[in-house]
Amino acid sequence: MTQTLLAELTTAAVGGPAATFVEARTEAEIIDVVRSADAAGEPLLIIGGGSNLLISDDGFPGTVLKLASEGFTVSAEESCGGVAVVVQAGHNWDDLVKHAVLHAWSGIEALSGIPGSTGATPVQNVGAYGADVSQTIAAVRTWDREQNAVRTFTNSELKFGYRDSLLKQTTVKGSPRFVVLTVEFQLPLGRMSAPIRYAELARALGVEQGKRAYSNDVRREVLRLRASKGMVLDAADRDTYSTGSFFTNPIVPPAVADELPQDAPRYPAGTDGLVKLSAAWLIDKAGFAKGFGLEPDSVSGGRAALSTKHTLAITNRGSAKASDMAAIAREVRRGVVERFGIELHPEPLLIGVEL
Repeated sequence: MTQTLLAELTTAAVGGPAATFVEARTEAEIIDVVRSADAAGEPLLIIGGGSNLLISDDGFPGTVLKLASEGFTVSAEESCGGVAVVVQAGHNWDDLVKHAVLHAWSGIEALSGIPGSTGATPVQNVGAYGADVSQTIAAVRTWDREQNAVRTFTNSELKFGYRDSLLKQTTVKGSPRFVVLTVEFQLPLGRMSAPIRYAELARALGVEQGKRAYSNDVRREVLRLRASKGMVLDAADRDTYSTGSFFTNPIVPPAVADELPQDAPRYPAGTDGLVKLSAAWLIDKAGFAKGFGLEPDSVSGGRAALSTKHTLAITNRGSAKASDMAAIAREVRRGVVERFGIELHPEPLLIGVEL
């Protein structure tokens, strides 16, 4: 029997074989696969678009479930309440964003170009350019593996935080308690975007921060900005063979931020006085420039490296193993701790990989 290599299912293009691989195209099939794996006592790994995973070269010793459920339904559309759209977990995220912009559904345009499936977005509370999905998600329908039943969470019940949610908090080594089946979004109607919160995007659009722009203009500029950083998938560009941003931006007490140089970027992080720092700035100032690791004598032998466009992405230069990408991550994290005393935390799920 031919084994499925998980490298073929991830944007980083690394990962060994799956012991068992199943693709599910309907909600009923998803639930059936999960229940069968649980009844057999097998480890379970869920894969959507494969964009937020670093999987061991040894592969996965259980059932790997690829979510291939697609499509969405509009349950309500009115000028006052906006549109309520229920999206299947396996539906391509950027296809949904493109449809929303073309049909004057506002609110997710700044999240253009993010790879992966819609079902993964609430788990990480996916975000970019000042927006995140928690701003528009109304509810998430899941299969609860402990209760053996369908369970629906409202936005407030999901306990969203920075790149965090209840769904992520209850996931252990890539195996979630709650398997996402559908995600419901509540989107205002109109051709104008949500307020532009990110300074770089506001400058690109020629508007003041906090103002709105046409959603199609926002999508165009976000795609351009992401592409300039190697964050839009391109088979011809090795800089795009990554898990996306490898480290989250650290959130620290003000006293820690005060120890940094005055020019270190810092942003308010919630109501408790914490400060969000720029992981990319810390990496760069710790001595890790774009392209770090490309040298043949580097910790990865040149097989993996920081992107030549963006220090937050660790890229597969063509023949990297998961161990090579982890070696770059360890070296960068060690250097940032040594220089600033701040420990960076990985954003992708690490499956069988230790930093």
